[in-house]
Amino acid sequence: MSAVPVPQPRTAGPAATARSGGGGGRRALAAALLLGAAGAAVALIASGQIWAEGTAAVGGGSVPLDADGRDVTGVPAALGIVGLAALVAVFAVRGAGRLLVAALLALSGAGAAVAAFLGASDSAALDEKAAKTTGDSAATVDALTHTAWPYVTAAGGVLILLAGALALLYGRRWPGMSGRYERPGAPAGAGGPGGGPGGRGRAARTAPAMDPDRPEDLWKALDRGEDPTRES
Repeated sequence: MSAVPVPQPRTAGPAATARSGGGGGRRALAAALLLGAAGAAVALIASGQIWAEGTAAVGGGSVPLDADGRDVTGVPAALGIVGLAALVAVFAVRGAGRLLVAALLALSGAGAAVAAFLGASDSAALDEKAAKTTGDSAATVDALTHTAWPYVTAAGGVLILLAGALALLYGRRWPGMSGRYERPGAPAGAGGPGGGPGGRGRAARTAPAMDPDRPEDLWKALDRGEDPTRES
């Protein structure tokens, strides 16, 4: 009686692994773009809102004073701009450069969050305004209150930080900004199907002619992954 071979489970090949990793990379790419853009917008908008309010005693009355985020600290707004620039630059570089830019993106988010959190209880900006208003360099603000905008700004910094973390973890799988139009390093296998002079001739014959004066031809060339600005 002969033994019947038991079929063994097939291991996932490189193509399947790449496909599964590619899906996660695309999701991480979309999440990083959303988080980074939203975080930068929140940090810039919230840092321009009123963070603290109070009054300064002048004569027998009082004058209301307020300070926005940029009066308290300009760090979150500046780092929000840096984070937005780094988010765009992530797709313009590759390799070690992409890791460095991703680290800059994460650090800018962390710095914006910490600076906003520390400024949530700051009174120096209003004290300075009170001194200018009263003409007394020793004057301080009275009835000091703080709003929730510093914490909103800090939340924006956290979103930028998360975008940087995603870029550090998955950025190697993301495409470059000009990767679609790069020339291959070597011609496709000479001597094989489509290779060699005959293969190139067949490819040239099957490639549709493009009229640079027709916008629809330019779009079709882009869809095929060709660079319509390159002279043949």
